[in-house]
Amino acid sequence: MAGYEERREAFKELGVSIIAGTVDSEEKTLEVAKDLGFPVAYGMTREMGDKIGAWWEERRDHIQPSEFMLRQDGRVMGSTYSNVPIGRMDPEEALNLMKFLASRRS
Repeated sequence: MAGYEERREAFKELGVSIIAGTVDSEEKTLEVAKDLGFPVAYGMTREMGDKIGAWWEERRDHIQPSEFMLRQDGRVMGSTYSNVPIGRMDPEEALNLMKFLASRRS
């Protein structure tokens, strides 16, 4: 999440909001999110994960990393799912994609 925080102002200039969520407790989330300038939801449940289309890990009973890029109307324009520490959206690549899409609107 630090990479998104480093680029938060650049995302904001493009009109892009960053929102995160975790299954962690409020206490743990506050510790992790203390230096972040975007909201981080805590205590996410399987039901919440199902509503956003996340992949629930049965064995460890938690949401696997699931990332979504949404249009303003809520339609998904991109997503990643990962069950290991690789394969997640790179903050710089996500920002570059948002810049490219913004340039096509102009």
